[in-house]
Amino acid sequence: MRMILAGKKVGIAGAGGLGSNCAAALVRAGVGTLVIADFDSVAESNLDRQFYFADQVGRLKVEALRDNLERIDPGVRTEIHPVRLDPESAAAIFAACDVVVEAFDSAEAKAMLIETVLGRMTGMPIIAASGLSGYGRTDSMRVLRSGRVRVVGDLESEVSVEQPPVAPRVGIAANMEANEALEILLGEDAGWRRRG
Repeated sequence: MRMILAGKKVGIAGAGGLGSNCAAALVRAGVGTLVIADFDSVAESNLDRQFYFADQVGRLKVEALRDNLERIDPGVRTEIHPVRLDPESAAAIFAACDVVVEAFDSAEAKAMLIETVLGRMTGMPIIAASGLSGYGRTDSMRVLRSGRVRVVGDLESEVSVEQPPVAPRVGIAANMEANEALEILLGEDAGWRRRG
């Protein structure tokens, strides 16, 4: 399994709670190359649920995450892009990936990436997340599959003051995204294999 994964490349759009924790899980599983795009910097408020440390506050997330991933596996290849993605840049940055993971906070950014992958990236699978706010309700987390799209989460809860993103459910969703990526990369379901 690790020999196969070492030759795979996963794109991660967003390096916050979902993206940073998904990236860590993928590196621990043996994925050889990650392509990570995020324009933001690490803030103190991120430390409660994102894969960063207090001494990294103020650094670009993609740079801090690269360093953290290399501490897990010094041999991992990381291609980092400190940019705000749009359809053109997303299609170019993730073109050589085997699968793309959507890890944005905003609904608009999520929709943009899914539309870009489906409309411009023939055969590319995408894994997204929806509904991961609050805590508890682990049994509500599931995977919805439709064509080249897989969506993880409870598919209904929205982040709010009363239901903020909390590390356990964010981590569950991030690991579910990583698990779906592994299934695609390892060809467990031939219908998900990228063709061409």
